[in-house]
Amino acid sequence: MPRTLSDRQQRFVFGALVVVLVAFGIYLSVGGFGGDEDQAQGGQEQRAGGSDTDRADPGGPATAMPSPIPTTAVEDMQVLDWLPFEEEELKAAAATAQGFAEAYGTIDYSAPREDYFASLEELAASEYAESLAQSSGAGALWEEKAEQETVAQGRADVRSIRSFSDGSIVFVVRAQSIVQNDDGADEDLGDYAVTVQKDGGQWVVYDFQPADAGNLGGG
Repeated sequence: MPRTLSDRQQRFVFGALVVVLVAFGIYLSVGGFGGDEDQAQGGQEQRAGGSDTDRADPGGPATAMPSPIPTTAVEDMQVLDWLPFEEEELKAAAATAQGFAEAYGTIDYSAPREDYFASLEELAASEYAESLAQSSGAGALWEEKAEQETVAQGRADVRSIRSFSDGSIVFVVRAQSIVQNDDGADEDLGDYAVTVQKDGGQWVVYDFQPADAGNLGGG
């Protein structure tokens, strides 16, 4: 039969068990069984990117580095790149405006009045061509020169761009009418605001009036 422990032996075994249990509890409290490694790894993740809550918070502080936009030095700026037209388009539009002003100042009293307006209508938008005699002052100019029995050659020069949109440009054009006679007199017709628009791949005149009338273009 099993041997019974004496009282002294029982107290010794009980004391040893108490010591073992206390030591085991202390071991667990300080992160035993991989606790230290897990805590260290978790701390590294927090330092690297913050917690999931921090990363998901749209109102939290920005963590990304700023990305400055590239800038261009003044001496390297390409001004034409800011306009909605290529350089060749601008030249073609200016040529139309200038050609219309030249036709405006070109008058031969001996030719039919219709010929004079036909030269203007060739460069005008169809809807504007119908009202040229009334809205452009061309009718009054032709009547004046016809009474004087004048033959004059128009000249014009584009001075500036007043305004523009995606499909319309207003040029300021200086117009002149040079009389073809022995005196060779010339008449400065003044500055005109000439609005041109793109129509079917070509530029046409949409409006023509004295520059001081405040012509801002046609849509």
